[in-house]
Amino acid sequence: MGWTLKKTIVMVGMMGAGKTAVGRALAEELGVPFLDTDHEIETAASMTIAEIFDRDGEPFFRARETEVIQRLLDGRPCVLSTGGGAYLADRNRSLISQKGVAVWLNADLELLWSRVKHRNTRPLLKTPDPKGTLTAFYEKRVPIYQQADLEVPASPDISVQEMAARVAQAVAQRPDVLERT
Repeated sequence: MGWTLKKTIVMVGMMGAGKTAVGRALAEELGVPFLDTDHEIETAASMTIAEIFDRDGEPFFRARETEVIQRLLDGRPCVLSTGGGAYLADRNRSLISQKGVAVWLNADLELLWSRVKHRNTRPLLKTPDPKGTLTAFYEKRVPIYQQADLEVPASPDISVQEMAARVAQAVAQRPDVLERT
């Protein structure tokens, strides 16, 4: 038995929720391409996200992000991982729900902190109090992520493969998106 993906599955959630790792594993399980908006933006700009933020600022980055999301949603159905802030924009949420399905990887604050605290690749956490910054983002963003089409709770004791299977199971409840063949 295989799968037929009819619409793009868009992974949304906080930095550290596992959108890229779980998205990659899910794409492999479903036999479809995996794409990452941050990677697509970096490739197009020949710069890292951090360099884009430093040189051009967050509003410029967010505009490019929306363009990339729209382009990828118009392409062949795939699993798409977005940056943590992508789903906050009304336009992105609208595009994602019209052309795909948003899956919120819901990880609690302590799990997120344990995953991001030793990384220096998060430009938004380059502050004097990174955990406080993460907490503020979390409190502001969770009510927006709750608008996602589907929610899959994350937990530290669940492997990436297990999370991917849980996402597949959740998305399979939507025959307009994913169908067993």
